[in-house]
Amino acid sequence: MKNWNKNLHVKSSLEARDGQFAMFVGRWQPLHKGHQELFKQAMDEGKNVLICIRDGKPNEKNPFSPEEVKENIENHYSDEISLGKVKVMVIPDICSIEFGRGVGYDIIERIPPTEIGDISATKIRKEMGL
Repeated sequence: MKNWNKNLHVKSSLEARDGQFAMFVGRWQPLHKGHQELFKQAMDEGKNVLICIRDGKPNEKNPFSPEEVKENIENHYSDEISLGKVKVMVIPDICSIEFGRGVGYDIIERIPPTEIGDISATKIRKEMGL
């Protein structure tokens, strides 16, 4: 799979260190090839990946509980988790991600190629009968 384009919105005021994580926040309802390719972009750059699952009650758009999502992701990335390259956690439901100046980390937008950007979790849920 080709690399995605990326926009660096904020450049870290600190040097990157070994052992740090690239953080991804989402619903991951369900984890699919587009999500996997997103995480792969960071892993291919040698970064560890922290997958944060928003803690929300299941509904039509989010049929799985955060715990079910976490278990699904942990099953998929069990090897990477055992190596300390991937961590998965449930975080409180959020309405925004905000920052001040000199945050000490980059803020990067990863832009998928069309074949990945066209993947739809809504369509996948419908195919699953959810």
